[in-house]
Amino acid sequence: MLMRRPRPAHLPLAPAQERMWHAARAGRSADWNVARAVRIRGAAIDVDALVAAIGDVVARHEPLRSRFPATEHGPAQLVVPIADAAPDVRVCPVSEHDLQVRLAEFAGREFDLAVHLPLRARVYLLGPDDVVLLLVAHHICLDGRSIAPLLRDLGSAYTARARGRAPVFPPLPVDYADYTMWKHAQLGDYADEWSRATQQLRYWANTLAGRPSMLDFPLDRPRPAVPCADGASIAVAFAPAVHAALLERAQRGRASLFMVLQTAFAVCVGWFGRSADVTVATAVHGRDHRLLDDLVGNFADDVLLRIRLDRAADMDELIDQVRRVALAAFAHPDTPNPRLKRCLLEDTRTPLFQATLILERAAAAPEPPNDPRSTVTEVPVGAPRAKHDLEFGLVERYDEHGAPAGVDGVFLYPTALFDPGTAESFVARFDAVVRALADGYRGPVRAVFDHG
Repeated sequence: MLMRRPRPAHLPLAPAQERMWHAARAGRSADWNVARAVRIRGAAIDVDALVAAIGDVVARHEPLRSRFPATEHGPAQLVVPIADAAPDVRVCPVSEHDLQVRLAEFAGREFDLAVHLPLRARVYLLGPDDVVLLLVAHHICLDGRSIAPLLRDLGSAYTARARGRAPVFPPLPVDYADYTMWKHAQLGDYADEWSRATQQLRYWANTLAGRPSMLDFPLDRPRPAVPCADGASIAVAFAPAVHAALLERAQRGRASLFMVLQTAFAVCVGWFGRSADVTVATAVHGRDHRLLDDLVGNFADDVLLRIRLDRAADMDELIDQVRRVALAAFAHPDTPNPRLKRCLLEDTRTPLFQATLILERAAAAPEPPNDPRSTVTEVPVGAPRAKHDLEFGLVERYDEHGAPAGVDGVFLYPTALFDPGTAESFVARFDAVVRALADGYRGPVRAVFDHG
């Protein structure tokens, strides 16, 4: 049962944290920084209240005031007492000319997870009524679904502090540490051959046995010895009519929009990597209990989809394969990547996957603290970070009546590996396959795999 529990002397990492901890040690830790900046103009901001509010949020959510050292029992999360957990928040005057450089520089600073608290902030003053708030956190302490509760709590705390009082938050039903212990109790020990953890590891070992560990993409430059996430992005968009047609196609095959898009992606990855056996990834949100909805923490994890591209099969058969593979993968989401790499006897220095597609449903944008008289706009922070060779981040949108309103997003790629023209050719192929599926193409996989 998920409930508050006494804390053990050694609090291990949750599965999603363990993956992130190892990923941060394998490359540049700063590649896993999550940065969000907003510009607030038109009303005087109480900077002291804003700084205090950030401290209130750090006190409320334990992952924001935790350290993650290596110990003799493995990596651990150490929750720092509130009295010792003052966040790194500073107020800095800045000119318009220097703003972007300052934002990118601060967002790119590495966290030493064993020493630093995993959240920092800067309040940049461009004028008395012009402020940019930059929050930077390491992915080990939050995920995409944490942004809404974090900004909601920050807004409540700012309102209270601006009125001269401490915020009164509704109590959280559990903390992230309670979730961690609950999750480990569910999974059991890898030493127990009947535990859920061992069964999931066995599933993945069997599913991925014999797969190509690295696909042979047509790189424009040799792969660097140390991964580099400097990236670029290409916008992608599908109109409401295409969105609606894809939903109809999915419904006919007892699939989802995600599964249809993942089918198109797998075909393109196979074409690009010259392989009929491809492993792609997606993310699962991991918040599988209502008590977790308001927590800030990292619950999201990657799952792998191994797709066999039978050229003689028709596209409906391929969509059905992706549906079955995805459902099985979603039922086995908790195996940390390093453990799986060792089980597969693959080089732990190589990535577990090279290509990922994530589809999310658009939600109302959470608002940072602001005065009704002010305007709030999001500010881009630095260049895109491309942590995988091929990466789609897509959002499906619906209008106020619930009708399909389109799918859009970005394709990210590492500039250390690919020129813009190479990336554009991949996006063009994906666009063509998606539109073919929307138009009802049911012919053999061979036609879209070999010729487009």
